[in-house]
Parts: sequence; C-alpha cells; structure tokens
Amino acid sequence: MADIKNYTLNFGPQHPAAHGVLRLVLELDGEVVQRADPHIGLLHRATEKLAETRTYLQTVPYMDRLDYVSMMCNEHAYCMAIERLLGIEVPVRAQYIRVMFDEITRILNHLLWIGAHGLDVGAMAVFLYAFREREDLMDVYEAVSGARMHAAYYRPGGVYRDLPETMPQYRASKLRNESQMRRLNQDRQGSLLDYVEAFTDRFPGYVDEYENLLTDNRIWKQRLVGIGVVSPERAKALGFTGPMLRGSGVVWDLRKHQPYEVYDRIDFDIPVGKEGDCYDRYLVRVEEMRQSNRIIRQCVEWLRANPGPVIVDNFKVAPPSRVDMKSNMEELIHHFKLFTEGMHVPEGECYAAIEHPKGEFGIYLVADGANKPYRLKIRAPGFAHLQGLDEMSRGHMLADVVTIIGTQDIVFGEIDR
Repeated sequence: MADIKNYTLNFGPQHPAAHGVLRLVLELDGEVVQRADPHIGLLHRATEKLAETRTYLQTVPYMDRLDYVSMMCNEHAYCMAIERLLGIEVPVRAQYIRVMFDEITRILNHLLWIGAHGLDVGAMAVFLYAFREREDLMDVYEAVSGARMHAAYYRPGGVYRDLPETMPQYRASKLRNESQMRRLNQDRQGSLLDYVEAFTDRFPGYVDEYENLLTDNRIWKQRLVGIGVVSPERAKALGFTGPMLRGSGVVWDLRKHQPYEVYDRIDFDIPVGKEGDCYDRYLVRVEEMRQSNRIIRQCVEWLRANPGPVIVDNFKVAPPSRVDMKSNMEELIHHFKLFTEGMHVPEGECYAAIEHPKGEFGIYLVADGANKPYRLKIRAPGFAHLQGLDEMSRGHMLADVVTIIGTQDIVFGEIDR
C-alpha cells in the first residue's frame, strides 16, 4: 500500500495564534509546510460599502474598527482624503496633535504586537509587561475622547477638541488606601501633556525591559533567526510596506519620503533590517517604539509653547463652539445642518496614505458632490502581507508558521474590512 506523503491541516480560525479569524489551510509533508493557503472573509464587515450610505462624518467611527489596535491612525488617512477633496488647511496645532496621537497609537500597536508575538512563540512574561504600558496610553485616549479604544477623535478639518488641562485621577476605595492613591496619581496632577511627558521619560526603560526578556534570549533567537526570510526585491514585488518592508532592508517610510502633517519638521530615524527574517522585523519594531517616543517628546514641547485653534472655523465642515451654538441662531442652524445632512464634498477623487504602524494605510475616495462618498476603497497593509504568507512559510516547520503570522502583525479587521 502506498504511503500518503502530504496531508492537509486546518490552522485556525479557532487556533489562538490565528490572530482573529484566519483560516489557514496547510499542506504538510510530515511537519514541513509545502503550501499555505489563507482563507479570509470570516470577519467581513463591509466598511467600504457602509460608507456609501453614511455621511462623511458618520463614517469616522467605522475607521476605528478596521485595525482595532491602531484606531486613530485609520481615522487619520480618512480625514486626510476628505480634506484634500475639500481643499482645506488643518490648523498647525491640530497637525501636531495628530502626529502625537499617531505615534502614541504606533506604540500601542507595537506593544500589543510584541506581547502577542511573544505569547505565540512561547514567551509568557512580555505580554504582561506590554499591557502595563498600554494601560497608561489608553488613559490618554480616554482623556481626549472619552473612549479607551474607538476614539473617533480626528475630524475632517482637525481634531474634536483641544487637549484637556487635567487628567482623571484614581480615588481611594476599599481596595486601595490613600498612600497607594498618591503613588498612582503622581503623574496625574498636571495636564495631559504633563502626563504624556512623564510617560516618555519612563518608556525607554520599559523598552529595555522587553529587550532584556527577548533580544538575546537563546530560545527567542532560535525561533526567529532565519525564519520567513524575504529578499528586498520580493518584499517590494509582494507589496510589503512598513516594518515588513524595512525589515528586508528597504528604506521606505511615508513620514520621511512623502511627508504629511508636520513630520517634515520633526527629527527621527528610520530603523532598517539586513537579513529580512522574523528577528530583523522584531528589531525594527522595537526601535520604532523608541523613535515614536522621540517624536512624541518633540510634539509635547511644541504644543506646550503654541496654543491655537484645533479645527477649521468653516461651519460647513466643522461645528461651531457649544457656547455659540446655544446663544446664536445662525450657529444653531449650522450645527443642525452639519449633524443631520452632513458636509458636501466637491466632485473628484483622491488617495491619501499614512505610515500606519503596520505599513501604508491608504484611503481612495471618490466623491460625486453629495454628502456621502460615492465609492471608498481601503488599502490595508495587512492584506498585502497576508499574500506573502505562503511564500514565507514554504519549507519551514509547522511551529514556524505561528512565528511568521506573529511577525506579520496581522489584524483581521482591516484585512476583511
């Protein structure tokens, strides 16, 4: 009787390392992967189609739910596309706030990635360390928008409101006494900018802790070095962007090469790998966290010194202030029209892209002069990375597939969109 050489295995969607709802059909020879076929569509939420039936403003919260660990970055690309069609200039203070929150979001994303990637490969502790810092940054999200994750803070023309002068504080309870409260509230005595600055002082030390746990860890290196190697040419051919592209040694970052907002005024470096393996992509993302910390510090310094408006004063695009709206009939009409009918965007089409934590996140918007998009197409970085999974996995062991999924930093909200 002939031996069966290959057999097929379903990896996910129930597998905890499938990062959501990836169904990966693996063709194996023993434990060696011959073919990896990703099946997507199990989380399809029709964001692009829903946008056609919602006003431009109503679609902003849908953006948060695409890559649900890089919330404000998704909003940013969408708002930029609308602003380009409207031809409006965002106030400089709002641009600095956006850049600061883009980098806070990048750190949030990379913290979840390093924790989940460690967990996938078998390193338990780093997950708990990363979530400690995520809590601090979630508090910043909550202070400006009222929501810890899906903020809907960016608006066409700027941001929803200026940064608060106070931070929410812990209160004494049966579980925590006054002395514990004082320690927890130590950095919360001043404004949000004071709180963010205190975080940037602490954060490099935290990144050192992650590196102590992983970077020279013998088991970590055995699991990552030489796994999922992608050459610079293949990375470009497959449409890789962000850390996946830079890990292969290609120097390409939209913040430097196609600057938007105020990135051209800010000093930072682009980390680049050499080998194009999982370990290089790990090192690139760790260094990105340090660079994001640098950018946030520069934004904090500028925002402290330069007060000003945070959204355009065009009432066809942005609502009037609450005080004016409640005391003036003209402003009340503008407010009512904006939130019922929405803004009318001139006929045309445009593409706006940002350097999202995972790569190039783009919005292609077609407007027909109405108050809703005629068509919306989302360019999700994870979608392009997933097509490289088969090529990256071939010839590797079954256990290495988990490592490769982890290094791609896949989130299915944006892939299935």
